[in-house]
Amino acid sequence: MMFDLSMNGYALPRRPTVGIGQTPLLSEQLIQQEISELSIETPDITYCSSSHNKTSDFIPAHVAFDKKVLRFYGYFQEDVLYSAEERYRVRPVIIYYYLEDDSMCINEPPVENSGLSQGKLIKRQRLPKNERGEHYHWKDLNLGMDLEVYGVNYHVTQCDAHTQEFMESEGIVLNEPESIPVDPYITHRNKPQPSFITPSNFDELHQFLTMDRKVLRFFALWDNADTLYGETRPVTIQYYLVDDTVEIREVHAPNSGRDAFPILMRRQRLPKRMREASDPFPRCVLEVSSQEVDEYYSPKDFQVGETVKLLGRRFLLYDCDGFTKAYFQKNYPDVEIKPKEGPKKEVPPYNGFGSLEDSLQNCLSLVPEPPKKNMIKMLENDQKVLRYVATLDSQNPQDEGRRFILSYFLSDDMISIFEKPTRNSGIIGGKFLEKTRIPKPGSTVENPEFYSPADFAVGATIEVFSHRFVLTDADHYVLKYLESVSDQIPCKTLDSLRQRLGIHQDKEPHLIFYLPDTGCDSVNITEEQKPAGHRTSRTRMKYQGCVKNDLVQYPSALEPFTVTHEKKKKKKTSHLISEKCII
Repeated sequence: MMFDLSMNGYALPRRPTVGIGQTPLLSEQLIQQEISELSIETPDITYCSSSHNKTSDFIPAHVAFDKKVLRFYGYFQEDVLYSAEERYRVRPVIIYYYLEDDSMCINEPPVENSGLSQGKLIKRQRLPKNERGEHYHWKDLNLGMDLEVYGVNYHVTQCDAHTQEFMESEGIVLNEPESIPVDPYITHRNKPQPSFITPSNFDELHQFLTMDRKVLRFFALWDNADTLYGETRPVTIQYYLVDDTVEIREVHAPNSGRDAFPILMRRQRLPKRMREASDPFPRCVLEVSSQEVDEYYSPKDFQVGETVKLLGRRFLLYDCDGFTKAYFQKNYPDVEIKPKEGPKKEVPPYNGFGSLEDSLQNCLSLVPEPPKKNMIKMLENDQKVLRYVATLDSQNPQDEGRRFILSYFLSDDMISIFEKPTRNSGIIGGKFLEKTRIPKPGSTVENPEFYSPADFAVGATIEVFSHRFVLTDADHYVLKYLESVSDQIPCKTLDSLRQRLGIHQDKEPHLIFYLPDTGCDSVNITEEQKPAGHRTSRTRMKYQGCVKNDLVQYPSALEPFTVTHEKKKKKKTSHLISEKCII
């Protein structure tokens, strides 16, 4: 046998290429394609089944059984020691089995006022089945069986429809469902207890079960003005319907300087009327029992809007919460609820420093915060300013030639005044008034009334901190804005602006002509005011009129008519621009 050496030095046997008698082997004569065809060719005669089932894709359990839970119902018996009323207690439970990881958890439905720690008894985990380390599987569960977990025997009685369908689809026959036995202690409580006195018609147990955690809350004012340094303090009166007790709590405000005692009067039943025979009884020494009280306070004694006297103190009930109102409307419909205004904090008078809003913040908190602004109004009216031309109405002759620009900012309703500098006047121009809100004359500090765009008519007098300004003109944007909100602006203000700016309210067609001889203005002539027999393209040249005070006067007997000026167009020839131009 011959050997070949590999790359790593090991000897490998060499395959023979010829047979006996130096005859070439058949395998050496086959080409690679024929070898591949023989390798995939299926033989006609086989000793096993030729059909192989294709394996399906593997799906893990946490995907196939995700959010699929089996639910069983059962109970367990708990022994009760040292009790003459019961020997054991029946406690129902719910058993959950999670198919994705074969874990289980056991919960006990909570019962109100049971006095037992209920809820989750065993958290979710794989429960041990025996001492060999095996765990419970869903195949081990069935109805009527006992499930022993950590020394407690749980008896399975029922299951839900989904669990029954799953178990039957897996070939498990479920037993007949059972019912949970009745707790003997509950049966014992339903029996009437023997009584040696005349039973009361009032069922205290029913009141406890129906009125537990239901409280009537009244907001009241404690009138303590009779004492030294007395005042009116806000309190809350809480009436507990479960046992007809009353509790009074004082409402404490921060930085009030008082000790934060939460309870003004502890929870107790308040006597409303004492019996006559018990008047000389020393109530200040011993507690008052029901034998000395003829009547206690009830919910109908607390009427909103009335003053009630509790333990010698007067309380004015000015409001109540929503549950209390609904309770009175249902049980006492004849009692009228009349809420009153609660206590208001007295604000000291304005001292003149800063704005009203800034000064008020010093009264609301120890560390004043900036007042809140109307952000929507500021965003909508950002950079929108109404500008007016004003003169100073003064008896001083030196103030006659002074001109001012009054700017009204729509974003915050503030006004600033700027004085136009005039040469050789002896008065330095510039900023006359910072941005501020200007109150109207005659308005009070409690209810201030500030200037608005509706007050700014041409010719109106504006009083600004003992200075009187007369508005003489305004820009075109002022009229455009005020017409957009014409429902909020008086007609007098709009008419004064239109008259000053030379804009008519009626919308008639106009003819616009260029004046080549002046080179700076154009004339708008209405159809009715157009001179008869004039030519459209040469009106200005034919009638040589003079422009003065916005009027065009002709030497003939024609009536003067109103014109408006427009910006000069860069054209040399005179021709018609538009025959229908609406102003």
